[in-house]
Amino acid sequence: MSEIINPFAANDAFSMASLTGALNILPNNYGRIEQVNLMPVRGVRTRTIMIEEKDGVLNLLQTQPVGSPGQQNKMGKRRVRSFVIPHIPLDDEILPEEYAGIRAFGTEGDMAALTQIMNDHLQTMKSKHGITLEHLRMGALKGEILDADGSTLYDLFAEFGITKKTIGFALGTATTNIGQKCRNVLRHIEDNLLGEVMTGVHVLCSEGFFDALIDHAKVKEVFLNHVAAIDRLGGDPRKEFSFGGLTFEEYRGQAVDREGTQRRFIPADQAIAFPLGTMNTFTTYAAPADFMETANTIGQLYYAKQEPRKFNRGVDLHSQSNPLPMCKRPGVLVALTL
Repeated sequence: MSEIINPFAANDAFSMASLTGALNILPNNYGRIEQVNLMPVRGVRTRTIMIEEKDGVLNLLQTQPVGSPGQQNKMGKRRVRSFVIPHIPLDDEILPEEYAGIRAFGTEGDMAALTQIMNDHLQTMKSKHGITLEHLRMGALKGEILDADGSTLYDLFAEFGITKKTIGFALGTATTNIGQKCRNVLRHIEDNLLGEVMTGVHVLCSEGFFDALIDHAKVKEVFLNHVAAIDRLGGDPRKEFSFGGLTFEEYRGQAVDREGTQRRFIPADQAIAFPLGTMNTFTTYAAPADFMETANTIGQLYYAKQEPRKFNRGVDLHSQSNPLPMCKRPGVLVALTL
């Protein structure tokens, strides 16, 4: 009788491990940062991470007479900072009417139907986790990781004792030397790599910033040539527009919070510049779920679990994500304004 009321409880395909595996392999349909793999996921065993910073000291060596003692080598100072990884749970339910017509477990068709019901719910849940992760990652790119209600989880500039760099592009002035502005961005990022490497600098722009940029007198002709080249390839001219050593892209990420407030991931008329091709500047740390069976295991990005509802009136679904996107060199982040 219990198999009819809760068919998901009778098969290992709906165990915690199987549901977690299914949730992690379901397709991602969100997020530019996820698409470019800017902040790869690294699983950790605890809910707190420690980031060690060591200042490299490079100084010029003075020549000395032959036979003189060597100058004393100076080592950098070590600093350790701790961060608690946020916990993001999400619950759902599968009611009996969704599987009322499926009775037997012995056929492939029935199992496929049950799996599809479960996957439909998991996909919706993963999409919500995904857009939340994109929001957190954009916060790390801006140097201020925000919760869904707009409150600050971590101000990375304050945590690392760094002053936020903002460069005004003065796009409303026709005589502004936009090329010089771009070079200022490049030089600042290069100076703050602190031993890191990069392959280039990318800029994610709000619609207002991008429109003002491409309409500027010193940029318009270059953009029109870009559009002509992209049109021949059938691409989107708002992506991969290169000027002055920077690659500009319009970014329209936004989502609604629980109160119904629309939150734009990049404020209107602003942009954010950051390096690409770094080795370990950007990481998304994933902590294990707060289940007995996942304690002290390497964290995964998503977890899922199911159990019968009270009086067997359906199935409760639980998913959670425990991510902390991190920029370990916030000095390389540059805010651009109109």
